[in-house]
Amino acid sequence: MILRRILVLVGLVLSCTPAFAEKADLSTMTCKAFLASDKDDMKLTLAWLDAYYKGEDDPPVIDFDKLVANAKKLGEFCGANPELGLITATDKLFGR
Repeated sequence: MILRRILVLVGLVLSCTPAFAEKADLSTMTCKAFLASDKDDMKLTLAWLDAYYKGEDDPPVIDFDKLVANAKKLGEFCGANPELGLITATDKLFGR
């Protein structure tokens, strides 16, 4: 089950080849821009944010249930605060 999820995630990342040609400056991205972004870009950003907010000593494990729950929290928060910077929003929700 876990192997299947990992393979799906790897497949998603590898299938997003055009996204690698772009740059996303998360320090300037607003919640509104994040919510308006392409679904594939949004998934990659959420995965990156999940890793960014892990502790230095946390094991390299992706908890997909937690990732989905955090994505919902962020979506609701950003929907209510569209002009807020994405990193500011995630710091408020998941900050270290």
